[in-house]
Amino acid sequence: MKKLYKIVFLGMLVCSCKTANVVKDSSVSKVTIAFGSCNKSAIENVFWDDILSMNPDVFIWGGDNIYADTDDIVALKRMYDDQNAIPAYTALKEKVFITGTWDDHDYGLNDGGIEFRAKRESQQVFLDFMDVKEDDPRRDRAGVYSTQTISKPTGLVKIINLDTRYFRDKLIKSKIKGRRYDPNMNSNASMLGEEQWRWLEAELTNSKAKFNLIVTSIQFLSSEHGFEKWANFPYEVDKMKRLIASTKAKGVIFLSGDRHISEFSKTKISGVSYPIIDFTSSGLTHSYSNFSTEPNRYREGEVVSSTSFGTLELDLDKNEVVFKMMGDNNEVQQQLKQSY
Repeated sequence: MKKLYKIVFLGMLVCSCKTANVVKDSSVSKVTIAFGSCNKSAIENVFWDDILSMNPDVFIWGGDNIYADTDDIVALKRMYDDQNAIPAYTALKEKVFITGTWDDHDYGLNDGGIEFRAKRESQQVFLDFMDVKEDDPRRDRAGVYSTQTISKPTGLVKIINLDTRYFRDKLIKSKIKGRRYDPNMNSNASMLGEEQWRWLEAELTNSKAKFNLIVTSIQFLSSEHGFEKWANFPYEVDKMKRLIASTKAKGVIFLSGDRHISEFSKTKISGVSYPIIDFTSSGLTHSYSNFSTEPNRYREGEVVSSTSFGTLELDLDKNEVVFKMMGDNNEVQQQLKQSY
């Protein structure tokens, strides 16, 4: 039987955005989240049945949900339609609430940001893919950021989907061999843009959730590799850390993708009583199978370079989370347990 969800819209304090509350009829205190990124619709995704068998409360798209890399909106829509036509994905949509964000390849421009000329049109097609209603405020504002809240008798879990594309300033190309980009040391350079930052501050400040999951298509903590990452905008990283501390939001966890590898990163932030974890899960249909090594001072465990999806098992009574990298046939590739 299809799960029942109650969608409630609440007005925000800072902007015209509204928040969708996903209330799952259940008496248990545990929440299961599945998420993944880097999905080519032309390649078989063997994980849809595994995800469905787990009966998660939510599935989160982490970005690169299709590979379009085009400003041809007709072609972009056709690729989303191809993904929606896959029977195993259709079966998942029938039973599980789906949310998420985009990354560069479904945005339309490889490593693209604010400069992408078709971003407004691309946004509407993405919202169509996510089954966002025509009267939803995301239809009339810039960017695809959003929130959803899972309500259980013992507490709330908030999902905060960031848009790291629409407002992000251009990257600085590196002249160092083996590196694609260098950090932008301009303190005014932005990842999220002013309006989205104000919105995020309100979401964290007003959050009553025991866990706040921040979905960011690119890695937040891993900072030493030369590809896309939050660390290409170091002032924005510092701003995020200050925001988490000042808002006193509970259980902030980052979910990221993009890299075609999966790994756990973990660190402490001044003024925050619990460790910050960035769980990178990538990719669903293809991965960096020839991966050898790269530095990451925050890494916990080992890099998994085979295809996978991620899960979080959140216990709202014990304030614990079990993070798992999952392979085909529900194989646990690696896991991490954290108390909050």
